[in-house]
Amino acid sequence: MPRMSGVKRNRARELRQEMTPAETLLWDQLRRHTFNGLHIRRQHVLCGFIVDFYCHSAHLIIEVDGAIHEQQREADAERDAILVASGYRIIRITNDEVHANLDGVLDRIHRLCSPA
Repeated sequence: MPRMSGVKRNRARELRQEMTPAETLLWDQLRRHTFNGLHIRRQHVLCGFIVDFYCHSAHLIIEVDGAIHEQQREADAERDAILVASGYRIIRITNDEVHANLDGVLDRIHRLCSPA
């Protein structure tokens, strides 16, 4: 596996300090829940991309999308295709979903992280 560049590692560290309100709200809950002992990381580098949240055991990427993602759908689709081709599953959640239905979002994540 190629080593992560220092630039990406530093940017991921910066993003952990600059999370959006929706990301912060979700992270506050994710770090408190064990999801059957599964560990979830935030602002993690995979395949050269920084993903919002990642559950290694479930190979699940959790992306929290704000308004900016409306303008970058094509770039997000290309990025998702690369990540899926590398064996990852991706769930995209909107900021509005996090704020309006946090329990439902946590339930979806829990189901996706749990063994079938």
